[in-house]
Amino acid sequence: MKAIGIILAGGNNHRMKALTEKRAIAAMPIAGSYRAIDFSLSNMTNSHIQKVGVFTQYNAKSLTQHLSSSKWWDFGRKQGGLFVFTPSMSSDHNFWSTGTADAIYQNLSFLKDSHEPYVIIASGDGVYKMNYNTILEYHIEKKADITVVCRDMAPEDEIERYGVVSLDEDDRIVDFEEKPIEARSRTISCGIYVIRRRQLIELIEKCAEEDRHDFVSDILVRYKGQKRIYAYHLTNYWRNIATVKDYYETNMDFLRADVQDYFFHQYPDVYSKVEDLPPAKYNQGSAVWNSLISTGCILNGVVRDSVLFRKVFVGNNCLIRNSIILNDVYIGDNTHIENCIVESHGTIRANSYYKGEDGVQIVVEKSERFLI
Repeated sequence: MKAIGIILAGGNNHRMKALTEKRAIAAMPIAGSYRAIDFSLSNMTNSHIQKVGVFTQYNAKSLTQHLSSSKWWDFGRKQGGLFVFTPSMSSDHNFWSTGTADAIYQNLSFLKDSHEPYVIIASGDGVYKMNYNTILEYHIEKKADITVVCRDMAPEDEIERYGVVSLDEDDRIVDFEEKPIEARSRTISCGIYVIRRRQLIELIEKCAEEDRHDFVSDILVRYKGQKRIYAYHLTNYWRNIATVKDYYETNMDFLRADVQDYFFHQYPDVYSKVEDLPPAKYNQGSAVWNSLISTGCILNGVVRDSVLFRKVFVGNNCLIRNSIILNDVYIGDNTHIENCIVESHGTIRANSYYKGEDGVQIVVEKSERFLI
């Protein structure tokens, strides 16, 4: 592969509410046993990109722990490897990065010390599978300065929170609006870019000189008329985790047979850090319909149309319906949970009742198991 990879995983999003109070969006659990960043990392290694930098910042502890060993994504090699960059103080920088372009600038030595001619930039909050070689070939064929992976959205999708692009007949981007109030197109940017490494260094350095900090508004939007920026159309499954609703629906998608087959059974695979846990245990009185049950779970109640992450205990006479239960949650007897996301490491007392009446309810309960 003639490219290095950059995964931007440092952003904060208040629309995720309590779910991102203690973790980065890129560290959000997905589909029972994955983290959001696993999909971008897997795409990198499956595309034979040997050198990848992950730029972290907000609530990075959980994310850096997840990335503590690069062997899970096959980056443990003598040449290349997985590099995790966290913000640090220096004589040149005494503040956190103020945008995506600034994050790249503060780690510009990663680009300057590399020799690959191209850079693949991806976000850490996208759930998708992609061969970046195909995009790079398209980029070279079009003689593009920048290639942006785009997707046509359905009429019911809320596209006002994305970057919306307008294309000419040759798929060249002629207009780029970041989160417009009223969108003039149904084609959005997926936050995945291909650019020549030397040109990226030049553009990032120019942004720093002019006190500009954002890759989208200060490079893509600003240079759309001067640079040859093309769109590559993505047609397979893709979701972006930006709101509680998005996160809930993305996990619920994995209950569909076609999505399970695409991610779990079709090549290439998606990789993640593996924990040595026993298989799920189904005791007498338990019953499960159309749900994902992860390793380490112990079930004594009923689970319907739900996703249970690792080490979840479900007590007797419980009903879990249309819900997401994150890692290491204890659910007491006679509990009803419906249309909810239960935060990790919590203890739900016996005889509790939680139901999201108007949208998805986030349940955060302190774990009494560890209180002295």
